[in-house]
Amino acid sequence: MPVSAKLAGMAPDPKDHLHRYLRTAREAVLWKLDGLSEYDVRRPLTPTGTNLLGLVKHLATTEQEYFGACMGRSFGEELPWVALIESGEDPNADMVATPRESRQDITSLYERVARFADTVIGELPLDAPGVVPWWPQERKYVTLHLLLVHMIAETNRHAGHADVLREGLDGTAGLRPGASNLPEQDWAAYRARVELAAREASGLT
Repeated sequence: MPVSAKLAGMAPDPKDHLHRYLRTAREAVLWKLDGLSEYDVRRPLTPTGTNLLGLVKHLATTEQEYFGACMGRSFGEELPWVALIESGEDPNADMVATPRESRQDITSLYERVARFADTVIGELPLDAPGVVPWWPQERKYVTLHLLLVHMIAETNRHAGHADVLREGLDGTAGLRPGASNLPEQDWAAYRARVELAAREASGLT
């Protein structure tokens, strides 16, 4: 029997693979907040204001939209900042936590959204149809499969942002607790080697 056929017989449903990658990415994003002060999880760390708690709020907002209304399901909670985004009054309202929104408010929302999305993903087949009204006409008719791929990409993109932001704050880096996915080495020496290579290549030495 060909290896591909053997693997096909052993592998779980493709939806399980996709779902696992989404769950892993969610966990990575939340881990980046652990151990930080209230100020550090909220403060802008790039010229465009990117901040760690805002990334979580944004992901909670987008995930409940894609697996909710876009798939004909209701999350059951109204997120007041969505109206600000849709009206154009505050296009980035989902990217910043207000002083009245606690860290627990935002992370708990993300966890509730994840449970809601997990239920939708579990109940529907990959070819279940959906509609994304804000996408172009030629791409707005979608399937659960496409939305899963989209949210995996979206969540991992922002997990990467969070990884870089957290490393800049206190040096913490890696994939998740107990599995950093980074080699054990002298990072100061490695950084110095990268800097030297950059300077040499640029004619600065």
